[in-house]
Amino acid sequence: MRAYDLILKKRNGYELDKAELDYFISGYVDGSIPDYQMAALSMAIYFRGMTEEEALILTEAMINSGDTISLAEIPGIKVDKHSTGGVGDTTTLVLAPLVAAAGAPVAKLSGRGLGHTGGTLDKLESIPGFTVDLTITELIRAVRDVGVAVAGQTGNLVPADKMLYALRDVTATVDSLPLIAGSIMSKKIAAGADALVLDVKSGDGAFLKDLSQARKLARMMVDIGNGAGRETVAIVTAMDQPLGRAVGNALEVEEAILTLRGEGPPDLEDLCLVLGGWMLKLAGKAAEYDEGKVILKKCIENGSALHKFKTLIRSQRGNDKVVENLSLLPRAEERLEVKSECSGYVAGLQAEKIGIAAMTLGAGRITKDSLIDPAVGLTVEKKIGDKVEPGVTLAVLYFKKATGPDLVQHAAELVKAAYNIGNSKVDEPTLILDFIEGDGK
Repeated sequence: MRAYDLILKKRNGYELDKAELDYFISGYVDGSIPDYQMAALSMAIYFRGMTEEEALILTEAMINSGDTISLAEIPGIKVDKHSTGGVGDTTTLVLAPLVAAAGAPVAKLSGRGLGHTGGTLDKLESIPGFTVDLTITELIRAVRDVGVAVAGQTGNLVPADKMLYALRDVTATVDSLPLIAGSIMSKKIAAGADALVLDVKSGDGAFLKDLSQARKLARMMVDIGNGAGRETVAIVTAMDQPLGRAVGNALEVEEAILTLRGEGPPDLEDLCLVLGGWMLKLAGKAAEYDEGKVILKKCIENGSALHKFKTLIRSQRGNDKVVENLSLLPRAEERLEVKSECSGYVAGLQAEKIGIAAMTLGAGRITKDSLIDPAVGLTVEKKIGDKVEPGVTLAVLYFKKATGPDLVQHAAELVKAAYNIGNSKVDEPTLILDFIEGDGK
């Protein structure tokens, strides 16, 4: 078997079988197949695509390139959630303790942010003392004892993905749907969950701007998950404006706490109830996802969800007093209100510009080595459908005294440019765009 022949076969539109894909991925990881041949195969996949069977085989080959985690010591059905990322996407911070409060164990491996989308680990680390560096043994023990843990990826988990993602990033093949699906699902399956709920974002602030592409990716990942023996569902959700109101690490932790108190933005709470309802259904804690939503709403109302978040923070060595005293979170010294210059209604709000504005202030990473300031960011005060007048605050920027005035001005201009003010009132956008289950549903 030669790498050249397999590249040619895929370039010409033929399907690669298990032996061929196993050979290529294992050879790439052990160094016998060089970068340039993996790049050539990636480009062939980009243009020719993959069948459902090929995508599953690719994912399994990537999983088998390294270690896998067993969560068998944790009783019950373990359900994981993955989001493809967006602006103000604070769902994991709310969902992990909320679902755990309803009795479903949550062992969550999360990532860091890059660019205008935030990372769950960066947000949690804005809580004083909170550590995300848990060993697998510590993760399992925490979930057994507390019901929930959120940690960074550890060990030799899916090395093929790390290598392939870095290669795709410099060869214009990042947005290949089979390669995206393989990357996401290999990590989720290797992390040991029994079932998966996927939040696939679509719109201006999402990785996939086009709804049809988001649906295709969701279907592909659901098929891979079910093919690998994990019950999987996907919810396609809108990211044409930021989710919630806070964009920035400590600001989003504060918003998560408010949501667990029942005082958060309606769209963030609604999405968490939908995703969490499905998680409870797959975990066997609810007959249907609607029933799961009712259970979770009660956990917010009776305080058990907020208490579970406090327990999670304490378990991972953070200062759990932040739950009652939000001022213990990092705070930026300066603020600037960005005001409307006209009257009308917010007809559009470009999430990506809002995310880039927050990143400009230091809330996100321009490169993977960039340092994040947990205190800075912005809050969106007016969203689509809201009425505005001249002088009304659209958003508030939070920044450090040392931040250059040019950067602050640039962030303010980005926020202004993100708002489209029209003469007529428009409806609030639909948040849940589609549900995708197994067996083609």
